[in-house]
Amino acid sequence: MSTQDSRGFFGWLRRLLFGDPIPAPKQAAASAATSTHGTAKPVTTAQNPAQQQNAPSLKAGLDASSFLPITRDEIISSTRTRWLWSGAFWGRRDLIPPVSDTRTKLIDRGMLTQGMLTAEQLAEIHRVGLEMDAVRPSMTLIRSEAEKAGAEAVVASREERKKIKAQKKEEAARRKEQRARDIAARFATDITYLGRRVSGRLNDRTSDVAKLEAAALPVLQTPADVAGALGLTIPQLRGLAFHSEVTSRSHYIQFSIPKKSGGVRLLSAPHRRLANCQRWIHTQILSKLEVAAQAHGFVVARSTVTNATPHCGKAVVFNTDLEGFFPSITFPRVRKVFQRLGYSPAVATILALLCTECPRRTVEFGGQTLFVATGPRALPQGACTSPALSNQAALRLDRRFQGLATRMGLTYTRYADDITFSGNEELKSRTGYLMARIRHVVQDEGFRVNEAKTRVQRQSTAQSVTGLIVNERPGVLRSKVRRLRAILHQAKSSGLEAQNRDKHPNFRAWVEGMIAYIAMSRPDTAEVLRQQYAQIRET
Repeated sequence: MSTQDSRGFFGWLRRLLFGDPIPAPKQAAASAATSTHGTAKPVTTAQNPAQQQNAPSLKAGLDASSFLPITRDEIISSTRTRWLWSGAFWGRRDLIPPVSDTRTKLIDRGMLTQGMLTAEQLAEIHRVGLEMDAVRPSMTLIRSEAEKAGAEAVVASREERKKIKAQKKEEAARRKEQRARDIAARFATDITYLGRRVSGRLNDRTSDVAKLEAAALPVLQTPADVAGALGLTIPQLRGLAFHSEVTSRSHYIQFSIPKKSGGVRLLSAPHRRLANCQRWIHTQILSKLEVAAQAHGFVVARSTVTNATPHCGKAVVFNTDLEGFFPSITFPRVRKVFQRLGYSPAVATILALLCTECPRRTVEFGGQTLFVATGPRALPQGACTSPALSNQAALRLDRRFQGLATRMGLTYTRYADDITFSGNEELKSRTGYLMARIRHVVQDEGFRVNEAKTRVQRQSTAQSVTGLIVNERPGVLRSKVRRLRAILHQAKSSGLEAQNRDKHPNFRAWVEGMIAYIAMSRPDTAEVLRQQYAQIRET
């Protein structure tokens, strides 16, 4: 065996269990005393009286054989019986094996012969072991009592945790009930949500009171203020203003009418309660707002005649149309109009929701009729607030077009979605530039140009602006006047209803309306027609 193998723990273990194959000098005498048959003979480690007097066996209670090395035969014999690896004390950490145990003796001999412990230390260890054995029954009793006390403490702790858990559940239930009561109270007195993508500003309740008072507008800051002004409860206001992509109830009756230029026009008539709210908004807010001087549609004391008059006698008249005028004025733009007046974002959101609606399609699903949105929320054609809001949404468009007209020396007016520019001979060479600038401004303001209705009219042809001829002075087309005269003339003999070849649902109202329309530009001619109509009514 090498020197390295004879050192360390494994070397000690080999020497302890199997002995050293190369006897050390101190073990030579013991090896010589061994018989040829391999049995160990008693050999003392000290031969003189002085060494025997100081021998540790006198204190440890061991004889001289306790100091002999463990022989190979002893190890082989022990491993055959396997008593070295089993027994009552094997693997126990709570006791010290007694000296009466054969394995303990063998281990003690190994530790003594290897010089790991002295006899006094072994004696002290076994003394402590005896004392531990003496007190072990009482320790067992103490341990059992401690285990019992511990078990009782665990049970008490579990019961305490159960009580705490039950208490927390009760507190959570009370908080839940209180929260439900708070939500119900807030639901009845406030509005914090009105649908997806429209409720982000309902928490801002700060209005510019000074600005509203200066414009003589109602001061509204909260949803409760809006409900009080409209004579509604909070739940009623929430129901009218709530935005939903799919709903089982619509606040509008939708129907379509044919357009003069072809196609159909979708109209939306609000139900009574919503119509009352819109009338209040129009009367108390929208009718008090200033409108651009260039806007002639939906304005008191302005008409198609006032829109056409500034373009009379011009060398060139340029007309274009805004495509989808009302549908292009969406909910965010309407809300911005009310915020610009000084209303808080919360109030502006509610007012804009009351004045806008999605185009919807009626579908049947699961035996239920549903109204599904097919486009963004915008101004409906049929609400009394839509015309005034369209003029406010186009206010910046009018200002920019007026600036363009001033720079180019032109005249500009707008009637709803009908845009008109007119000028002298210089406009003929700059028509392309004007059209490009109009497209740019219209697109920048969120509208679209209707290319099909864009036209340039020169003085050599009939120049028409909002249905009136403006070559010299505004007037109705002669063909319309002649047709109405013919209707009134034939009605004297065959009756008025017989002349209703276009199947108007209320033909008398149509005739009266045509006479009033002619009277705006040609009052003398309209007076003659009115006298003829009066004669027919008398008959």
